[in-house]
Amino acid sequence: MASSDQAQALWYVAPGKAEIRAETLPAPAAGEARLAAVASALSRGTERLIFSGRVPESEFERMRAPFMSGAFPFPVKYGYAMVGRVVDGPAALKGRLAFALYPHQTAFNLPVENIVPLPDGLPPERAVLGANMETALNAVWDSAAGPADRVAVVGAGVLGLLVARLAAAMRADVTVVDTNPQRAAVAAQLGAAFALPDKAPDNCDLVVHTSASAAGLTTALRLAGDEATVLELSWYGTDDVKVPLGEVFHSRRLKLVSSQVGKVAPSRRPRWDYRRRLSAALELLKDPALDALLAPAIAFTDLPARLADILTPTSGVLCQVIRYPN
Repeated sequence: MASSDQAQALWYVAPGKAEIRAETLPAPAAGEARLAAVASALSRGTERLIFSGRVPESEFERMRAPFMSGAFPFPVKYGYAMVGRVVDGPAALKGRLAFALYPHQTAFNLPVENIVPLPDGLPPERAVLGANMETALNAVWDSAAGPADRVAVVGAGVLGLLVARLAAAMRADVTVVDTNPQRAAVAAQLGAAFALPDKAPDNCDLVVHTSASAAGLTTALRLAGDEATVLELSWYGTDDVKVPLGEVFHSRRLKLVSSQVGKVAPSRRPRWDYRRRLSAALELLKDPALDALLAPAIAFTDLPARLADILTPTSGVLCQVIRYPN
């Protein structure tokens, strides 16, 4: 950042267009701290919908990130996968690396209660997966997966692969299913098998769907065994989804269940709050195998020119790490 009260932030300003804008930061108020950005990550599914202007009007309020600015569809400052260093604030936090649900910005003020320090031993580049891991953890709670279950995860993006890693750690029999055979290597690194859709195991105890495609959901329903659950984690934006509910859906008594991170899973809600869940997610990221999800970092200043290529479904990028100037 140019000075203690200046920052630069990424704004989505029109379909397919983003720009970096200068912002003046006030001095931190009572109960706030100033953080300097170290690394952040693009949430490829959500931010692709925002970048393309495909957030449904009905979801304008529910889709707001905790500290976004602007209003949908444009212009908006959006993001929720930030790691920064506390440079001004309470002595107990000063100098600490912390995770924050904050947009892509070089420096920012944040209420102290919204700052979650990184656990010792967690690199900031891997910590940008905090929001994704929180979603995956909530999904595993919703799924009620257990040891020895036959689990298929349809969609080998970041979220699907994190769910696969958590399920594999419980000694479930996990297969990641995707149309891209190049995802086999990363699945193996995370302790899961891999299959193309037409070779995937059926009669599964649990199927988790994350591909955000009708074809993927159709595959998920086909792989579920009698009375099994298909857990839907995809976010489709304005797209309509055609689902074959007239085939085996009723005869197999399948359950199609949604999971969303906006609320703590019912099985944990009486005892867990958001901060405890996020803190647990960060602890789960102390797993070097998860570095397989991280693409080489790019500079924050290069984001507007690189976004279209990164967010295209064929880019091959899993988690794009963004590096900020010191």
